[in-house]
Amino acid sequence: MSERTPCKTGLSDGQWALIEPLIAAWNAAHPSASAHQGRYEMREIVNALLCQARTG
Repeated sequence: MSERTPCKTGLSDGQWALIEPLIAAWNAAHPSASAHQGRYEMREIVNALLCQARTG
């Protein structure tokens, strides 16, 4: 994948350190039926949701 410019509203390393264990636990409890691992990192998905929520 190509490098991209992150949204200014993205998570800092400290913020990600707080929520990453919760997301990892959720992923472990809800595995994909097809064993698909996903194309994007969870941190990038959270950043995209936060950016969308803040900017509309």
